[in-house]
Amino acid sequence: MNRRHFLATLPAFATLASLPGVARAQHAAGLTPLRFSLDFRVTSQTSPFFLAQSKAYYRDEGLDVTIDVGAGSVASITRIATGAYDLALGDLSALIEFQAQNPDSNSVKAVYQYYNRAPFAIIGRKDRGITNDFASLAGKKVAAAAVESTRRMWPMLARHLNLDVKLFEWVTTDFAVRDNVLLRGDVDAATYFHDSAASLFARMPEKEFSVLKYADTGLDLYGNAILASQKLIAERPQVVAAFLRATNRALRETVSDAAPALAAIKAREPILNMEMETVRWQITRDYVAAADARTDGLGAVRMDLVERQIAAVAATFDLARPPRAEALYDLSLLPAAAERKVLA
Repeated sequence: MNRRHFLATLPAFATLASLPGVARAQHAAGLTPLRFSLDFRVTSQTSPFFLAQSKAYYRDEGLDVTIDVGAGSVASITRIATGAYDLALGDLSALIEFQAQNPDSNSVKAVYQYYNRAPFAIIGRKDRGITNDFASLAGKKVAAAAVESTRRMWPMLARHLNLDVKLFEWVTTDFAVRDNVLLRGDVDAATYFHDSAASLFARMPEKEFSVLKYADTGLDLYGNAILASQKLIAERPQVVAAFLRATNRALRETVSDAAPALAAIKAREPILNMEMETVRWQITRDYVAAADARTDGLGAVRMDLVERQIAAVAATFDLARPPRAEALYDLSLLPAAAERKVLA
């Protein structure tokens, strides 16, 4: 089943939420249980959520939050749309596609913009002639997973830069071996979430690569946001607001000092390489606390940029009924602006 058809048929799977596999365990008395899904595995990219859990910020807000690993943005949206999860982390462009393919659903909304800019990047070997100019990818081989977001957004960037969408050759590669094929020289470059390249830089110095960031081209794309079910927003807005207060508190602290958050993920996943996770967060931080976030506050968006992103996604994927900007977000439950100010 292709990805578009999968997105279009999500509502049909709503009954999955009633299966025993998603039944909730017993929770602490007096606390409201919430299930939150990451977009992927546990890394420093999402360490603020574990800081909020370890420092009892969620409990202080009356919440008993379960944090589970994810399987990509489509899975995050699916988990909320089916009712299996209350909140999740997922990509805004994927949400635009979902709403366009399910125009009458309105079951999932973004309530807090986590990545102020999407960390899409193509990372190429300098010894293969790749520079910081995307045009230097001409004729090269670029590794990417079949449905990886950076790959899927390449036609949008190519249009933005007036480059041929067939500028280079795609080499479809599993996520697990992406670093290997690039290091062996089987390919000249590979697509990444920029912060996911920390594993690559741990094996070969970053100075040996050119990092071509989509965000540096003027293509202003919002990345992963905290998503919530419309049902939860409508019926228990105070619960969503409480989750956002606790998460925002932890994110703000992590942007200022990452050490406690890194300790929190180490407690959750003892096998993590903390030197690598420190490098990863340093990259993540620049996308989470980008220039707009420092001006407008964490979690906020600029609706003119959202409208541009909707138009670009609609053009790239030929969406007949793209959603309106106000249909994507409900930012009414954000913490006060003073509480979202970046500290450092």
